[in-house]
Amino acid sequence: MAEVLSQSQIDALLSAARSGEMDLTASNEKTAEKKYRKYDFYSPRKFTKDRLKMLSGIFENYTRIINSRINGLLHSTCDIQVESVEEQRYYEFSNALSEGDVLSLASVTMDGEEPMESPPILFHFTTTLMLSMMDRLMGGNGDLGGKISSGYSMTNLELRLYESMVKDMIQALGGSWENYIDLEFQFRRSESNPTLVQLIGLDETVVIVGINISFSNITGQMNICLPGMTLTNIFTKIASINQAGRSGREDNADEIMDILRTSDLEIVAELGKTTLQLQDIYHLHVGDVIDLGRNAQEPVRLYVEGQPWFSGKMGLQNNNVAIKVLETYDNQGRREK
Repeated sequence: MAEVLSQSQIDALLSAARSGEMDLTASNEKTAEKKYRKYDFYSPRKFTKDRLKMLSGIFENYTRIINSRINGLLHSTCDIQVESVEEQRYYEFSNALSEGDVLSLASVTMDGEEPMESPPILFHFTTTLMLSMMDRLMGGNGDLGGKISSGYSMTNLELRLYESMVKDMIQALGGSWENYIDLEFQFRRSESNPTLVQLIGLDETVVIVGINISFSNITGQMNICLPGMTLTNIFTKIASINQAGRSGREDNADEIMDILRTSDLEIVAELGKTTLQLQDIYHLHVGDVIDLGRNAQEPVRLYVEGQPWFSGKMGLQNNNVAIKVLETYDNQGRREK
């Protein structure tokens, strides 16, 4: 049982707090425990935060692509945003599905080769969202009227409309990867009862991309399930492309330097500066001397393509006027000049 303080003890504590003898903030900091996120060693993280951030940027671009396509197809405006990009186990995604949900399967092709031998990418739309989009496609306003039951099963006609819209969204996914790699996504088939089909191993790592689609009268969710094996193959290919690009640039370095070494550059020696009137210049003759206002022994500047690079001293070399380089200007000096 907690100890009960007497009135005198309570008054002493209050007076100490008012006078500043007791630091309440320090006591609170001591009692507050720092919380750490528990790490699950049974299912360690497979993708780093940088990879997930990269995927988030890719699908932000994807939302902009499908936004224009949906608006053009349905003749209506909608707002599409990426809500989450999370690494999970497939059973977490599978347990959230119901019997009436429809999954669309897509295959991936890299660089025009054969489709990758890996689990398919899964596309899932909430039933109410797809029914509203179908109604808009057929000329309606997307208002479903009554509430759709959780176990609603689409008819064959609705499945045909569903596939026609999803095919276009799947093909558009390749355009969002074009800054990293050339990928093509192709629609394979739809599963009207995904709970009875084992598409991916329950313990396999997947990345779930949650995209929110909002119309004026309805809001729904689009979820894309990316198998870990597929993403690993894609990231490995991207890394090899980047490595090949870096090695290619290194191989060309010597060739570039050879070209630069044989380039022609204009070098100008500035003996000095002075100001003359136009009539003085007009009466100049061969042999006349112009006073530059400086000693002949002072160093002169050498300009390479208009930039000061060296300082030197005038002299003779094989009975020819020459300049001996004495000093090289640093980058800061060239910028200031």
